[in-house]
Amino acid sequence: MSLILRLQKNSLARSAARALLKLAGWRIEMQDPGTSRYVVIGYPHTSNWDFIVTLLFMIAEGVPIRLLGKASLFKGPVGVIMRALNAIPVDRSKRHNLVDQVAALFAEHDELIIGIAPEGTRGKSRRWRTGFYYIALKAHVPIVLAFLDYGNKICGFGPSFLPSGDIEGDFKLIRAFYSGVKGKNPKQQGEIVLQPSATAQTSRQEKNTSALPT
Repeated sequence: MSLILRLQKNSLARSAARALLKLAGWRIEMQDPGTSRYVVIGYPHTSNWDFIVTLLFMIAEGVPIRLLGKASLFKGPVGVIMRALNAIPVDRSKRHNLVDQVAALFAEHDELIIGIAPEGTRGKSRRWRTGFYYIALKAHVPIVLAFLDYGNKICGFGPSFLPSGDIEGDFKLIRAFYSGVKGKNPKQQGEIVLQPSATAQTSRQEKNTSALPT
């Protein structure tokens, strides 16, 4: 069992994480996704502190969010850290489709929570990466909207929804929820904007969504 899972199952560790968040002025708000299989996206990501707050949140709430990492990162000292965090190695080469890889994992697990930061960087991003959307669409699992609101010092899970295949319509829901949520460095907070090819890609993905069982 990974270190992060042991901490999440330890009542003393969970209490300590809650105490640290409270000491730092944070409050947790949770909406239950109603399932143990989903993709959770985190926004906004503007600071290294986001990782610390998220880690404390994961321990405090016992939410086993699993991050994705290049397979090469699971070697040497960095690999020790990645395994301690219960991260999942993925092949990012062109020969292997990342969406297919991660969607297939949901078919293999009764319980799986994949965490993704759509901005892809703590610097200001011009557009969101939409892999999270296509993973959830193909795996037939909900997308949970997680947030770190430094303006109000609230973190947690907001609403969840099953992607409809209408990415533009679904992104309107995402924008509406995250409006008013402020990152630690608001000037580095990217707008929730689609990649120009996202709509066309959704059409291609929909042709393959029946390949995996629900």
